[in-house]
Amino acid sequence: MAIAINRVGTDKGKPVDEAVLESTSGVRIAFLNWGCVLRDWQVPVAGKPRHAVLGFDSFEPYPDHSPYFGAIVGRVANRIRNASFVLDGKTYKLPANEGPNQLHGGPEGIGRKIWTLEPDSAANALKFTYLSPDGEMGYPGAVKFEVTYTLTGNRLRLEMAGTPDAPTPISMVQHHYFNLGLTETVLDHMVHMPYSVARTVAGSDLILTGEIVPVADTINDFLHPRIMRFGTGRGIGYDLNFVLSTGRDPADPIAIATGEDGALTLQLWSDQPGLQFYNGKWTDVDVPGFEGRRYGENAGLCFEDQMFPDALNNPHFPTIIATPDKPYRHWCEFEIA
Repeated sequence: MAIAINRVGTDKGKPVDEAVLESTSGVRIAFLNWGCVLRDWQVPVAGKPRHAVLGFDSFEPYPDHSPYFGAIVGRVANRIRNASFVLDGKTYKLPANEGPNQLHGGPEGIGRKIWTLEPDSAANALKFTYLSPDGEMGYPGAVKFEVTYTLTGNRLRLEMAGTPDAPTPISMVQHHYFNLGLTETVLDHMVHMPYSVARTVAGSDLILTGEIVPVADTINDFLHPRIMRFGTGRGIGYDLNFVLSTGRDPADPIAIATGEDGALTLQLWSDQPGLQFYNGKWTDVDVPGFEGRRYGENAGLCFEDQMFPDALNNPHFPTIIATPDKPYRHWCEFEIA
């Protein structure tokens, strides 16, 4: 079946298009070429489609109101201390967009750009490409970015690549917000991250200190399934980078979540060393989402498989410097059933 592409709006005078992937299992996923946004993911439950992610019914609210719903963010995802870094002895100053720091590639990162969209009906896939020029958002080197989504049954594979013409930092992240149930918050989702053995420590400004600590027997321990509440019932907010076991089997999921009604379970596989777990503790969207829903605190959760945040200023973290000979590559797979 051919994959249709429909015009759904414009951004800064450029056309915004949407394409939909569908599978024989009844899954339907809509994508925008603006930021490679995964706008909607519907999975059948008892014969009726259920939204499994947070999003808006149209493109119009995204530029001004979306907290990165469904976007591919970068060049460098997460936070960079003081919006600066040193590469080959040269200091690069970046535009800050979260206090003195840069978040998710800056105010006009790749998650806010118009990408070229190419459908592949034979593979049931969509390929997005974007050429980021030298100096964009303060980063050195031009980079050809590629993002490919492939849907097979209930499983969605995401492949990301960045090929630079000079050494430059690259760390891309998918920023899907999931709510697998029917309630306004995800606090009663059962979450299991079996390989998240440690975490990177962040200060009150959410910038990493460089320290790595174990999570066992703390409120950050998801090595066994649990909900996101204290024993008293009060909710717990999360926005942490977890350090994954290096010896894990890539055939095993790194994150599993089940909605509060038990109807849908999400699994995530990845090749990355880190996993940012965010359960919407800062979420407060002032326009309605799908079917008029209100997206407030803890409305959705994100499993952002990634390199470690602020690796540029923590040289003992895995490097995020890509080169023409060693381009950036990253894959992950989701299954919701």
